[in-house]
Amino acid sequence: MILLGLGSNLGDREINIKKAIYKLHQHSEISVDNVSSLYETKPVGMLEQPHFLNAVISVQTKLTPYDLLQVCLNTECQLGRIRDRRWGPRTIDIDILIYHNLVIQDEVLQLPHPRLHERCFVLIPMQEVINDMPIHQGLTPRQLLQKLNDSSDVAFYKRLEMEFIQS
Repeated sequence: MILLGLGSNLGDREINIKKAIYKLHQHSEISVDNVSSLYETKPVGMLEQPHFLNAVISVQTKLTPYDLLQVCLNTECQLGRIRDRRWGPRTIDIDILIYHNLVIQDEVLQLPHPRLHERCFVLIPMQEVINDMPIHQGLTPRQLLQKLNDSSDVAFYKRLEMEFIQS
């Protein structure tokens, strides 16, 4: 199981996320299997910026985690992502959340994503995509959400259908 998290808070947020998913799916070595709904969330870290739309997708690929990261970074760049401030506003953000059961901790990549178990805006759409599969210390997204006990900053925005990636 490979899961990616997507977020956008600049421009047309929904279109940015759809374009990113489409571009990933069009890559010759990536197939998008499932797409969550979009959720609107308050920013984390730097609070003085527009709200985000967030989604989680599952993909299949034979790319290494590092090669997949490069594809994600290239896709962000193609969609106008400018990295000038940590946690700052962005047209698109694509994070590798989980890459099978791999654990990687280096200066380039951290898997699983080090904060996925703390973020409702990741766990709620993730639950839609994988249901009750364990993702962190044997716990499912639902169990992790119960531990966090506050998902009030995450609001359902819109259901995404897989058809848009086929066109």
